[in-house]
Amino acid sequence: MFRRIAAAIAIFVVAGSALVFTEIQSEPAGGPFAIYAEPVPLRSAEPDNREIGALRYLGGWVLSSEDPDFGGISAMARDGDGFVAIGDAGGVFRFALDDAGAISRADIGMLPAGPIPEGGGDVQKRDRDAEAMAFDPQTGRYWVAFERANGFWRYDREFSASDANNAPEAMDDWPNNGGAEAMVRLDDGRFLVFSEAGNGPGDSREVLLFASDPSVAGEAPVRLGYSPPAEYRITDAALLPDGRLLVLNRFFSVLEGVSVILSLVELGELQDGAILTGTPIARFDPPMTIDNMEALVVEEREGRTIIWMASDDNFNPLQRTLLLRFALDDE
Repeated sequence: MFRRIAAAIAIFVVAGSALVFTEIQSEPAGGPFAIYAEPVPLRSAEPDNREIGALRYLGGWVLSSEDPDFGGISAMARDGDGFVAIGDAGGVFRFALDDAGAISRADIGMLPAGPIPEGGGDVQKRDRDAEAMAFDPQTGRYWVAFERANGFWRYDREFSASDANNAPEAMDDWPNNGGAEAMVRLDDGRFLVFSEAGNGPGDSREVLLFASDPSVAGEAPVRLGYSPPAEYRITDAALLPDGRLLVLNRFFSVLEGVSVILSLVELGELQDGAILTGTPIARFDPPMTIDNMEALVVEEREGRTIIWMASDDNFNPLQRTLLLRFALDDE
């Protein structure tokens, strides 16, 4: 998805662009874990300035690894005391860290199954372009949505096997590199799936509402739309405890770099043809510590709503995998 402009990013960074947000240097060696974490401020010039819109910065880290399979994080979930993240080359990353950022466990694996090339042959990384994920803590099931294949695969909690997959006809016309980018499992078991670039009602991007498990063939989904901020595209979404939706939107240009807007969306009745719109609550621009933010997680902790964001480094040495943590203060 974002990789199509990775070369432009590389040129832009080398040329001295604002995409080089801080001078943090990571030294990933000497520890027993597959993933390392180095702290990073939100604003390197103002490390004590932690407010941004309706958010308060609680801490952030640059994640790194000596394993070449690590990177490309496109979606993430909270499972127990740790995280499970997927990459857009088929990687599965499990890790836990304490409030100070100390890694307590971490491992790196690959999806055990997924889309295969249409013409046959060996599976390539592009065939496992995972861009969205949903998790049900009650059953331990994970659902992963793939671009290019425009379909869903369901996995067990350990990502040791897949027991269902489906490529819905309603997604056939989604762009090859602009398909399912965000997926949310609602409390009643329905699924919202957001296209990055597929055409929805009016000038919106298409959203599909599945009545049940999208990895199993069933009734046709309800067609909706999502209207992101002008020139931005959705990269992930997560359900808040009060039923509102938090949406991560990203903008990129060679001249301006990366910008991120976090928006709140009231879901309402979700009727056919409805267009979802959001209210921005925080905007991240250079020289803040941001990158290609693609993963969003919400959790409740001690009466507070905690928001986590992670970035896709495109396996580009000039980009970083960031993990940023905030408290939502609009409540």
